[in-house]
Amino acid sequence: MTTSPLVSSKTKTHVRYVILLIIFLVTAVNYADRATLSIAGSDVAKTLGLDAGQMGQIFAAFGWAYLIMQIPGGWLLDRFGSKRVYTYSLFFWSLFTLLQGFVGFFPLAYGAMTLFILRFMLGFSEAPSFPANARIVAAWFPAIERGTASAIFNSAQYFALAIFSPILGWLTFTWGWEHVFTVMGVLGFIMTMVWIKYIQNPNKHPSVSQQELDYISAGGAMVDMDAPKDGKKEGPKWDYVKQMLTNRMMLGVFFGQYFINSITWFFLTWFPIYLVQDKGMSILKVGLIASIPALFGFAGGVLGGVVSDILIKRGHSLTVARKIPIVVGMLLATSIILCNYTNNTVIVVALMALAFFGKGFGALGWPVISDTAPKEVIGLCGGIFNVFGNVASIVTPLAIGYMVKELHSFNAALIFVGCSALAAMLCYLVVVGEIKRLVLVKS
Repeated sequence: MTTSPLVSSKTKTHVRYVILLIIFLVTAVNYADRATLSIAGSDVAKTLGLDAGQMGQIFAAFGWAYLIMQIPGGWLLDRFGSKRVYTYSLFFWSLFTLLQGFVGFFPLAYGAMTLFILRFMLGFSEAPSFPANARIVAAWFPAIERGTASAIFNSAQYFALAIFSPILGWLTFTWGWEHVFTVMGVLGFIMTMVWIKYIQNPNKHPSVSQQELDYISAGGAMVDMDAPKDGKKEGPKWDYVKQMLTNRMMLGVFFGQYFINSITWFFLTWFPIYLVQDKGMSILKVGLIASIPALFGFAGGVLGGVVSDILIKRGHSLTVARKIPIVVGMLLATSIILCNYTNNTVIVVALMALAFFGKGFGALGWPVISDTAPKEVIGLCGGIFNVFGNVASIVTPLAIGYMVKELHSFNAALIFVGCSALAAMLCYLVVVGEIKRLVLVKS
C-alpha cells in the first residue's frame, strides 16, 4: 500500500468525501437522463402520435437493456475496474440521451421505433453504474460509514428529480421537448471529463494520505480492489452465481430490491404523466410539483443511511440497523394508495411526498449489498442484485401503462405501487434473516 509522495503521511485527508460527491453528481445525471422522457412524455407522445400502451413499451425499452447488461456489466467491473468501465458507460449514455433530442426529425412512421432503440441503448450504457458505485464505496469507505455513503449516492435519484424536474419542465414548456435531451446529453459529457480527472483507486489516488488509507483499510475498505492480479484474469464464475442465487439471505435482498424499485419506477416514468392526465396540471406546473416528493425522497434517502449507521455505532447488530429503516420506510410508502381517495391537489402531493420519503428512508439495498456481497465478486453480485431490481423497470411501466389504458384511471396503478412496498417489507422481515457477508465455497 503506497501513497503519493506529494501528501505527507501525517496529513489528514478526506478524499473519500470528494469521491462520494462525484459519484453523487454523476448518479444524479444518470437518473435525470432516465427521467427525461417522463418529463417530456406528454409532448413527445403528441408529436409522435403515441398512446399510453406504446409509451409504456418505450419506457420499458430502457429496462430490458439495463437488465440484460447487469451480469455482463458486473463481470466487466470486476475484470477491468470501476474507473475504466464507468468512463465508457457515462460517455455512451450521454450520447444516447443527446440523440433522443433529434427523434422529431425522423418520419413519423419511424419516430417511435427510433425512440425505442435509443432508450434501449441508454439502458444498455447505464447498466454498470450502480454496481460500480457499490464497488467504489466498498473500496473507499469503512464499514461504519458505508451505510451513509451508500445512502447518499442512492439518494441522488431523488435529488435528480427535485433539481432537474423543474428545469426540464421549463425547457419543455419554453424551448420544446427536444432540448430536454440535448441539454442533458451535453451535461453528461462534462461529467465524463470530471470523472476521468478525479476518480482513482484509494491506493493510487495522488491526494490521499497514508493516514486516510490506514483508517479506511482498517475499517474494512477494500483499498486494493482494482489492483492488477497475478496470473490470467478469470471469466465469470458461474458456480459463484449459483451459490448467490441459492442463498436465502441473498434472494431476500434481491427480491426486496425488485419491489422497492417498483416504487422508484412509478415516479421515474408515470408520476409526471399522472399529474398531467389525472390531475389536469400543466407541464410547467408538473415540473415544479414533481420536485416536491423528490425532495422528501432525497431527505429520506440520506436520513435512512444515517439512522442505520447510528444504530450500528450504538451497538445494534448489522441486521437490526439495516432492517429497521427498511421496514419503517416501506410502511410509510404505502401511503401512496390514499391518493385514490382525494382529488385535493395539495393532499395528493403531500401523500406522494410522504410515500417517497418512506421509499427513500427504506431504500438500503445498496448498503446491504456492500455488507453481504462475497468479497471476490462484489461487482458481479451488484449486477445480479440490479437484475432483480430492474425487472421493475420493465414490469412497472408496462403494467401501469396497460392499467391506465384499459381502466382509464390511475387508481389500480397506485394500489400496485403500494402493495410493492408491503412486499419489500416482507422480504426483509420473513426471508432475509441475519445480514452478514456471504462466504463462497470455492471448488
